[in-house]
Amino acid sequence: MHVFFSVGEPSGDQHAAHLITELRRRDPSLRISGFGGPRMSAAGFEKLFNLTDLAVMGFFAVVPLLWKFLKLYWQAKAFLKAERPDMVVLVDFPGFNWHIAKAAKRLGIRVVYYCPPQIWAWGPWRILYMRWVDHVLSVLPFEAEWYRKKRVSVEYVGHPFFDEVAEHPLDEVFCQHLKSRAPVTIGLLPGSRSKELSGNFNAMLETARRLCERHSNIRFHVACYKPAHQEFCLKRLAEFSTPLPIDVHVGRTSEIIASVDCCLMVSGSVSLEVLSRALPAAALYRIGSWTKLCKPYFITVPYFSLPNLMADRPVMPEFLMGDDPEPEIAGMTRLLDVWLSVPGVLGGVRAELEDLRSKNAQRGGLVNATEALIRQLEIARPQSRETIRRVA
Repeated sequence: MHVFFSVGEPSGDQHAAHLITELRRRDPSLRISGFGGPRMSAAGFEKLFNLTDLAVMGFFAVVPLLWKFLKLYWQAKAFLKAERPDMVVLVDFPGFNWHIAKAAKRLGIRVVYYCPPQIWAWGPWRILYMRWVDHVLSVLPFEAEWYRKKRVSVEYVGHPFFDEVAEHPLDEVFCQHLKSRAPVTIGLLPGSRSKELSGNFNAMLETARRLCERHSNIRFHVACYKPAHQEFCLKRLAEFSTPLPIDVHVGRTSEIIASVDCCLMVSGSVSLEVLSRALPAAALYRIGSWTKLCKPYFITVPYFSLPNLMADRPVMPEFLMGDDPEPEIAGMTRLLDVWLSVPGVLGGVRAELEDLRSKNAQRGGLVNATEALIRQLEIARPQSRETIRRVA
């Protein structure tokens, strides 16, 4: 049996790598190929291209890469036609993956979407593109219900992040080192995409500077996704007007989340790990003026962080920055100052997150997803064989 994966996000690379490991454990003969990232390769994935290097968001960020994406689409189409995998599994990254789905569907290959696009949050008209998908493995209960109402074949399997967090061994020595650096520690999580980093890190630094003016006993720890991001952060720190008590780490996100008193994060899937460790957090995200202007017409949900959507209230306060970030920087500074200054406030926030975690952060998503994919393979096998006979 042969499964083709197409994964374009760093977080998707992590989820797919665990899924590939579990699939191979159950069937060592399974061939798994496609587009993905370094973690998938380490799990025994036959990588055709490191698609996670092209993880970008927004129209103007995609335009310079259009020719690259087009060539990758042609490469995938030729590979699918020549190799005839039994099934295609897509993980997030909808703009590109919908084209892969269309190519596979036209060849009679079954298409499954794991961690589907969050079109319930913005641009719901894009549901039209899901006609190329045979089955959806949803990781959020309200998401599965939304797709079901749109008459999409879907099942809820649970989010893999909660399994990954529970099984990830922490470096306890390093955690103690982080805690010992200062009486109060704050995490800065600037995102896994380079564009997120460049758009949000300066606002984080300015917020840190203002907090240092009010609190002399704090230290900040930056969680970088890869060495290039660490170099970027260190360069920005060197250029910053004021020396700050900040340490920059790479590959230590879990240890930072587990060790600090609170954090300031760029909204994304990391918010689920923050929730699973019940860490008080403020979420920020920067968008362009055009996107902010069009926001009321495209975005259909009241929050942009997953824990807030789960709770249906802002358990993680949100700050959406436009071209002028000053109002949001001031708001983030006030919020974190209150958390650090007023006795009992931070503990209250943590207790609220622990309650939300107990209701939503259940393990089992990885096993459920694996079993669901095996069932889909059983459905795909006769279809795949019939397609090969028909083409031959």
